[in-house]
Amino acid sequence: MEAPAPALLASVSEPVAIRVLLIEDGARESLTDELSKQGFAIQTVVSLAGAPDAARDADVIVLHCDEAKKSSIDLLVKLRGLDLDIPVVLLTGEAAPTHECRALDKGAIDVILKSRGPEVLARRLKGVVKTIERADRPRSGGHMKCGKLLLCPDIRRACWKGVDVGLTLGEYKIVHLLASNAGRYVTYRAIYDRLTYEGFIAGSGADGYRGNVRSAIKRIRNRFQALDPTFDNIENYQGFGYCWNKPA
Repeated sequence: MEAPAPALLASVSEPVAIRVLLIEDGARESLTDELSKQGFAIQTVVSLAGAPDAARDADVIVLHCDEAKKSSIDLLVKLRGLDLDIPVVLLTGEAAPTHECRALDKGAIDVILKSRGPEVLARRLKGVVKTIERADRPRSGGHMKCGKLLLCPDIRRACWKGVDVGLTLGEYKIVHLLASNAGRYVTYRAIYDRLTYEGFIAGSGADGYRGNVRSAIKRIRNRFQALDPTFDNIENYQGFGYCWNKPA
């Protein structure tokens, strides 16, 4: 039997390209070529209408639009309303921290300035996908129960008293982290690392990310309280972090 050609052996060891769905809704400059050069497998659509079908094979979505004509936040809200269980990165020209906070509050897993260039975008996309791949996966393939909370890591769903809470992907990641450490406080930094990826900086100042964590926790509490007004399972240690109450 002849030995395989060296080129074939090399191709087997090559990493699988990250699949990016690039939504360029009215964007003046396409990023398809730039991201392809960085080793990504790119599929491009020019409006949200093509997103549901194209997203089936995507690892991450990049939302890129002409912000002089359209609101990127409005497009983000509409995109998240399509109920696609895929992380969304917003590419924006708006540098204001309030804009970034709004995007994160509306479901973006990361917000990247267009001025940072394609190399920074590529590194951040790889960081997002790496985090998603390692987070929230069941250790034994089963569900996780914590009192009235049931977590289904394989589909990233959380149920309270048997009813789906309707968490976003980012919110689910936070609940999973807190419930996995029930009875112990988890720091703001650890929560934000899980929401985005390790070391990500956002907001104003070195501790600006804490405001984003507080906003995320508030949304999570509201979702649970919409199902159960008596819900009080998340406690805060001011200046340190949050804790999911351990079941009695």
